[in-house]
Amino acid sequence: MSGKQKYYKFILYLVVLVLINIVGRTLFFRVDLTGNGLYSLSKASVNAVSTLKEPLTVNVFFTKNLPAPYNNVERYLQDLLAEYEANSKDQMSYRFYNVSAEEEGLAAGDVEKNRKLAQDYGIYPANVQAVDKDQIKMQRAYMGMVLIHGDVVEKIPVIDSTEGLEYKITSAIQKMNNKISALVNLPQKIKINLVTSSSIAQIAPVLKLQGLEGLKPGLQGIVDRLNSRSYGQLQLVTIDPAMGEGAPEQLRRYERFGLQWPQLNTPTGIIPAGKAIMAFGLEYGEKSIEQGLLSRKLALTERGPEEQYVLVDLKEIETFVNDNIDGLIDINEDVGYLSSHGAPALQSDVPPQMAQQQPDALNSFNDLLSNSYSVKPVPLKEDAVPDSIDTLIIAGPKENFSDWELLQIDQFLMKGKSLAIFLDAFNEIQAQNRQQFQQPVYLPINTGLEKLLNHYGVSVKKSYILDENCYINRDREGNEMPIYFVPLVRNENINHDVSFLDNLKQLVVIKASPLEADKEKIKNSGLKLTELFSSSEKSWEMSGRINLMPFMIQPPKDSKEMRSKPLAYILEGQFPSYFADKPLPEKPENKETKDSETELPSKFIAGETDKDKEKDKKPEAKKEEKPVIKETRVKEETGILTRGKPGKIFLIGSSEMLKDNVLQQQRGYPNPNADFIINTLDYLNGREDIAVMRSKVQRFNPLKKNISPFAKVVAKIFNIWGLPALFILMGVIIWGRRTARKRQIQAMFSK
Repeated sequence: MSGKQKYYKFILYLVVLVLINIVGRTLFFRVDLTGNGLYSLSKASVNAVSTLKEPLTVNVFFTKNLPAPYNNVERYLQDLLAEYEANSKDQMSYRFYNVSAEEEGLAAGDVEKNRKLAQDYGIYPANVQAVDKDQIKMQRAYMGMVLIHGDVVEKIPVIDSTEGLEYKITSAIQKMNNKISALVNLPQKIKINLVTSSSIAQIAPVLKLQGLEGLKPGLQGIVDRLNSRSYGQLQLVTIDPAMGEGAPEQLRRYERFGLQWPQLNTPTGIIPAGKAIMAFGLEYGEKSIEQGLLSRKLALTERGPEEQYVLVDLKEIETFVNDNIDGLIDINEDVGYLSSHGAPALQSDVPPQMAQQQPDALNSFNDLLSNSYSVKPVPLKEDAVPDSIDTLIIAGPKENFSDWELLQIDQFLMKGKSLAIFLDAFNEIQAQNRQQFQQPVYLPINTGLEKLLNHYGVSVKKSYILDENCYINRDREGNEMPIYFVPLVRNENINHDVSFLDNLKQLVVIKASPLEADKEKIKNSGLKLTELFSSSEKSWEMSGRINLMPFMIQPPKDSKEMRSKPLAYILEGQFPSYFADKPLPEKPENKETKDSETELPSKFIAGETDKDKEKDKKPEAKKEEKPVIKETRVKEETGILTRGKPGKIFLIGSSEMLKDNVLQQQRGYPNPNADFIINTLDYLNGREDIAVMRSKVQRFNPLKKNISPFAKVVAKIFNIWGLPALFILMGVIIWGRRTARKRQIQAMFSK
């Protein structure tokens, strides 16, 4: 009987073991004990892979048995792809293709076939260093992957480091997934709102306004055409404010496209005073983009030139809708860059060998932006800020902004958009005579943005921050020169409560001005101010006569003059408009265009002689009389948004942060400054999860406090030898305790 019981127990244990393994394959969990979550997916990655609606295939081509550190890359990649697959809801699969030598188990023909497949996808072997018998040799190795989603193919040709690997994979998935899945996964449809007051019909004959009856069918045709490639996610909604339709907060966004008129006497009767709205817009969730349906033009009538209204062409409406759908649901992320007012160019327009002629070009910044966004230049002197962008970058402007241009920036912010402002306090003017050494002249800059920022509660001081914790220049002879105007912002001066700064340990700041904040005004406006980082307690200011020659700068003798200063702010909330209680400025005329229009007819007439000029003196005098333009009595409401939707402002007192010498990245090493800049833009653009994912892998982990060189040596020795010694000591203690217990048991039974 006992033998059968043992047999039954063995079978029962075997069944339980099998069931545990089966459950473990389906209901498993992993625990990542690393501080930054290195071996678990970020929220952005989980969201990207879990929203797949079509299968995603990942093909990896990686040579086996590579030397360190590349062998760890393959292992890490396998674990990472397993995490993606586990969160993909069975929509993702991956496969590692063997492209190694024949001894790895495949025939030569199969290996060659896999290599050809890799090359068809654009994956080619790269050179890696291998140490064999104390000799350094170069080895050709495949280290790439391909992602296939429907008919879309993305590749990562070389994976030679675990640094930022999750970000690269997730970005590729998002790029393919967004266009297909974002529309399919919308919980509600995108509304195309047609906001037209029926009262406009009363005034239409006076305005000579035609095409009202075809507006709704024409817009419905546009929606139908776009629905064929938007998975049917567009819906036309008609709103008649004259009939009481539409919520007040919804109509408030369209009021600036309104018309109003007094009582008019016409041949057909009296038209009572009234008002109307003629506009359309796209709305999805809390995001909305509005556009007027009427435009004014001059028309020649029997009574002379008259100002008339016309409907916007249906093709323009279709283009507007098609261009703004992606930005509305965040398929394609666009950012705007101010390309006027003396701001530095994003790219050099000269050959690389002549790049020194444009030292201010932001080539590295442009490359950094282009990896994540589509950069749209914004020449503010010519037109308003486009509604299709959510963030406008204003970097180092040198020229004054007109009140009309400030109005465009103000209203852009009122729409719930974001501003990234890199504002210089001084304009550095280099000496013209380069043969004789002269130090630059620093002139204060006042562009007009200052009064806009002051109204919101923040400002840039007219001074430079100098810091004893700064970059040290060392020459070949070992001499050291502190560059006080290049502060090193250490870990303890970075606000790690901000999620996208959590893993940044050190930043470099060049020629930065300290910031000031009117906290009482900010509080009364209902805004939230966050300090991102500051200088050290050993910093001071230089104002007045600026001289940044390193050998002429000395720290102040009185330590009371030294204190920490804020260097970067984020201000967010519902901003009050600067122009709420001011008359609205008009757009400045383009002087060049005006001159060309007035001078060309009278000065460049082919074949004109002096005799002809004498004959034409009187007619010319008549031509100088400008025709009287009869203005329409129907006026546009010039309303503005006086209180904005929730928006954000990032402010730092230095555009040097965007220069190539600050943002250039060395291969295999992260650049904290580059991560800070792109993470900040991600946060402004509503992509905080992406920012957190990008910065969670940081190799640079300095000691929290600035300790002495001796303490650094002690810490280094402890990390190298102390930890292994502790493990050995722990093993000896455990071995000793087990030996003592064994002897105790033996003594007990021997008695």
